[in-house]
Amino acid sequence: MMNQISSKNAAPNANAHTKSRLYIPVSVKFWLCHMISILWISFSVYISFPWLRDFSKIVTFPAALIIISGIAYIPGYLNAFLVAGLMLDRQPPFKNKYPVKSITVLIAARNEGEKIARTIDYIARQDYAGKIKALIIDNGSNDNTAINALNAGKALKLDISVIREENPGKFNALNTGLKHTLTDLVITLDADTLLHKSAVRYLAARIESAPKEVCAVAGSILVKNSRHNLLAKIQEWDYFLGIASIKRLQGLYQGTLVAQGAYSIYKTESVKVIGGWPDAIGEDIVLTWNLLKQGGLTYFEPLAIAFTDVPTTIYSFSRQRSRWARGMIEALKQVKPWQQPQIYTKYLTGINLIMPFLDFSYTLFWLPGLVLACFGVYWIVGPMTLLVIPLTLLSYGILYAYQMYVFRHLNLKVRKNIWGFILFVLFYQMIMSPISVWGYLQEFLKLERIWK
Repeated sequence: MMNQISSKNAAPNANAHTKSRLYIPVSVKFWLCHMISILWISFSVYISFPWLRDFSKIVTFPAALIIISGIAYIPGYLNAFLVAGLMLDRQPPFKNKYPVKSITVLIAARNEGEKIARTIDYIARQDYAGKIKALIIDNGSNDNTAINALNAGKALKLDISVIREENPGKFNALNTGLKHTLTDLVITLDADTLLHKSAVRYLAARIESAPKEVCAVAGSILVKNSRHNLLAKIQEWDYFLGIASIKRLQGLYQGTLVAQGAYSIYKTESVKVIGGWPDAIGEDIVLTWNLLKQGGLTYFEPLAIAFTDVPTTIYSFSRQRSRWARGMIEALKQVKPWQQPQIYTKYLTGINLIMPFLDFSYTLFWLPGLVLACFGVYWIVGPMTLLVIPLTLLSYGILYAYQMYVFRHLNLKVRKNIWGFILFVLFYQMIMSPISVWGYLQEFLKLERIWK
């Protein structure tokens, strides 16, 4: 199914966060989710013991335990923790849904002449009552990006400036923009990303309603070009369910791990204090972890929605996702999980330490096991592994219900995309894990870093 950007906007007095519910402290939720996950993994080990015993006869017990842990036990634990967390998550109400503080929007653009005017148009149509200043950083473009941006701003009566930055790299462009930012709040936005009419308002409302320690809020990014082909349809579900659910879970524990450069809001001074965006292929990941390391908190606002184009070829998709995987390794090298001041962010960033193991296990064991199963050899993949499908569908059902709640509040509609969902559930990980492994290897081998 597909989100639709040309939808009506929410009524001014609507509020998706006002229902009173029993308050459960974050610390209680954290340990309760761990208890549920431990019960789940205990049950999994119990029912899978015959599988573990039989497989041990082929590869030895230690090897069997490592392989099954990588493809079943640990993913099951994490999935149970995610589902439990989402069921306990309750967004706090906004203190002020209509903030008026001035905001600067930074757009790092390189050869975006065909798209930049439309992006600026959606900025100009925001229902935000405060002043919005758009700052386009032309990162060495050789097309008409700058002219088109200025013409669009003039036509739309939007306060807009264009700055030239010849040094390549998104981090250079954003840091140049940061030097010219005079407002307390700054939003970063990709040049091909379109904002829902209330996107800036909800993002600003969340950071202004949050505790003073909150220095960044990630917006919710969804897919706008899912009609292009089947690959885009599959990715739509990843953004709609997968990425959004992980950010919700992390936001529950005050540590959204990526305030993505594509669409997030930051306290300007907090970013300047840590030296801005780092020289990294995952500059937004490292920036966020540095903010957390300094004692800041990062949130996620599901009502602040933007729409982006996703890769439509396997080549471009693999480059994007391998870059994300490589960025995670960069962050782990620069900011160690044990350096994080909060137990929640220690845990959340620490999960990334085992992600390479899980992706390697899936690539090197599960996929070959699937091939063997096709020939009647069920050493690794067999009838028992099919039990994960109902649990996966249950978790996605919970996520879908919440996303539909958000969509109804914003008067957005969902397009039908049944085949994309089926392929996402059954085959997406088969594509993602090998691509992630390639990203890890790129960082290990110190291959050339490419922004886009």
